[in-house]
Amino acid sequence: MTPAARVQAVIELLDTVITSARSKGAPADRIIAEYFRTRRYAGSKDRRAVRDLVYQAIRLCGPVPANGRAAMLAVAGVDENVAALFDGSAHGPALRGEGEEAANTGLAPKWLASALRNSGLGGREIAALLARAPLDVRVNALKADRAGIELPEAGEPLVSAQGLRFDSGTQVEQWEAYEQGLIEVQDLGSQLIVEALPIAPGDTIIDLCAGGGGKTLALAARLGNAASIIAADTDKRRLGNLAPRAARAGAGVDHTVLLDPGREMRTLHPWVGKADHVLVDAPCSGSGTWRRSPEGRWRLDPAELARLNALQDHVLDIAVNLVRPGGTIAFVTCSVLDAEGPDRITAFLARHPKWTAEALPLPVGRPRGAGIRMLPLHDGTDGFFVAALRSP
Repeated sequence: MTPAARVQAVIELLDTVITSARSKGAPADRIIAEYFRTRRYAGSKDRRAVRDLVYQAIRLCGPVPANGRAAMLAVAGVDENVAALFDGSAHGPALRGEGEEAANTGLAPKWLASALRNSGLGGREIAALLARAPLDVRVNALKADRAGIELPEAGEPLVSAQGLRFDSGTQVEQWEAYEQGLIEVQDLGSQLIVEALPIAPGDTIIDLCAGGGGKTLALAARLGNAASIIAADTDKRRLGNLAPRAARAGAGVDHTVLLDPGREMRTLHPWVGKADHVLVDAPCSGSGTWRRSPEGRWRLDPAELARLNALQDHVLDIAVNLVRPGGTIAFVTCSVLDAEGPDRITAFLARHPKWTAEALPLPVGRPRGAGIRMLPLHDGTDGFFVAALRSP
């Protein structure tokens, strides 16, 4: 592909990404993978250059662009090399028309930028949410130890017990250690949250929003498979990924439970009042993961945020039914918005006044309301909010 053809490919991809963001469809990384699956003539350098330009445009444009061309014209406004490729050449973008406007740049749509500021974030903290993230792995303590594991590259030891950090884009999933279940890709923040939970061998632990099971596997590894772990979720596809992941990791998961949205307690009734701990890694906006999925700013609007807040409250209230007297709930969101963190705990304690919030022994993060918030700028993690709640 010529440089101009790469820019035209980026424009086409951005058109699809923008449409998908508006309709809550496939994420950008999946769209890019599918685009190149049907264009095998593109070499590895072409794929990398196109991908980098797509994400440069997404990070640059805060409000949702009108189309991919407008987004790339915004990139051209800050990169003269890209601007020169709007030359009308074969397979490249057409010349810029007189008066043709570029997309607006910025950190986020206006309403969302205001919500971020109202959540106590400054400009540098918001900008850090959009920087490229490193790649963190957790050495699986069920099979290996960070001090003795041999990997193709030497990672940077992290503050977590088994964490290592590599450069963004490191292909760890192609390593033999990954295939053998010796390592798992997991952000430092997620590792630290699991390490800080008030759990012990012999406990019954429910991972209520388990998804693909990242924290489920970390729980099993932390306790050496000496706990009864129940992984539950409403997403059949994601929950279906847990069994092969657990087998590869040697992780013991006693039950995987597919939940019917709105009727969750029909399936969870065997554990009513029996759990020592419930982990609520709640569905959220993902504002803390924009380093990896910056188009998430384009997917969020006030109505979607309100829907997520109602769902977060709903899942917390389900957890209340499952915890034994004196047991705990951990509420986690990969969000930096107060609406998905401190505000949810305040609302929970108003609904359940006999419950109390407790501090977690995290080595990073700063207090925010009744919990702790982690941020990329200060803590080197994705953005997280976590709070611990104790049953009466």
